[in-house]
Amino acid sequence: MNFHGTEVRHKALTLLRDGTSNAEVARRLNVPLGTVGYWKHLDRAKRGECPGNHGPKCPRCDGRELDDPAYSYLLGLYLGDGHISHYSEHRVPNLMITCTQSWPGLMDHCEQAMRAVFPDNSVCRVRRTGCSNVKVYSKHLPCMFPQHGPGRKHERTIALEPWQEAIVDAHPWEFIRGLIHSDGCRITNWTTRVVAGEQKRYEYPRYFFTNLSGDINRLFTAALDRVGVEWKQANDRNISIARKASVALMDTHVGPKH
Repeated sequence: MNFHGTEVRHKALTLLRDGTSNAEVARRLNVPLGTVGYWKHLDRAKRGECPGNHGPKCPRCDGRELDDPAYSYLLGLYLGDGHISHYSEHRVPNLMITCTQSWPGLMDHCEQAMRAVFPDNSVCRVRRTGCSNVKVYSKHLPCMFPQHGPGRKHERTIALEPWQEAIVDAHPWEFIRGLIHSDGCRITNWTTRVVAGEQKRYEYPRYFFTNLSGDINRLFTAALDRVGVEWKQANDRNISIARKASVALMDTHVGPKH
């Protein structure tokens, strides 16, 4: 995995602002073409330049109205198991959420959220063996998901911007549901107890959330705290919710995947 420091990025932006093509900058500085395109997009966004004056409008660039509950859910899906791809400088980036065929309801919810957040953009499903990739194409994906960048999520800092925090604060259950639907599950555990000299088996439901990123785990648990759900850190990558009242809350607002 190659990471590029601030000096390389500044050199790239200087060349890009002077009119050098993305491909030429990538060649000169030995930086992946997708990374150069990402840097250019962020630079243009910071300077107030919309990356497509004739395409669909963006809530961040153009002030278009945003469906906040749908965005909070989609943000959870993206942080848990989403990926933004840049195939080349000439193709529109896409956000992809992979869903197993066992959960058609999850695919429906994901597609509905994508269409609500990006009502004027192309949304589709691409069937793979045992799963489907639900995708939305938009030049504004880096605007809407500024956590996107080079490298895996658990290998870099993940933090919400103030406008995202405000949405998650207002719609925490949607955010929690998105995270559970991507990297979580509802399971039935069991244990044994001796009652009147006889060993009996007891079953109880619990929720798990598993992610390698400590930052994403902290965002998840902060949202749980906000809605009054008790949780425990099972290990460095697993969050457990097993208290009866908290499981009941999760069942009311999240529920098992389907």
